[in-house]
Amino acid sequence: MPNQGPTGQSGTSKRGFASMDPEKQRQIASKGGSSVPNEKRSFSQNRKLAAEAGRKGGESVSDAARSFSQNRALAAEAGRKGGHSSGGNFANDRARAAAAGRKGGEARGSKNH
Repeated sequence: MPNQGPTGQSGTSKRGFASMDPEKQRQIASKGGSSVPNEKRSFSQNRKLAAEAGRKGGESVSDAARSFSQNRALAAEAGRKGGHSSGGNFANDRARAAAAGRKGGEARGSKNH
C-alpha cells in the first residue's frame, strides 16, 4: 500500500521543508548560520581547527566505506576536476608561475639564501 498523507491521498506529504514552494525554501535556507556572528565562526577564524575537524571526520569513516578507496575511477575523475578548476599547474602557465615566484620573493623580503 503506498504512503498516504493526512488527507488519505497517496504521494508526498503536504508538510515539511520539501513540500514548500521553492521561494519559501530559499528564504529559509538563506538564513542558515546567520544567527552566529562571524567572530564566533571558529573554522573561518582558525584554519588549524578546521583541518583537525576534517581529519577527525575522515578518520571516522572506515576504509571500506570510503568511496575513493572503493572506486579508483571516481577518485581519478575527482582529481582531474580539481586540477581543471584550479587552473592546472605552473608548467602549463609560465606567466602565472613567474607571478607566483615574484609574490613569494616579495613575501620573503630581503632574506636571501
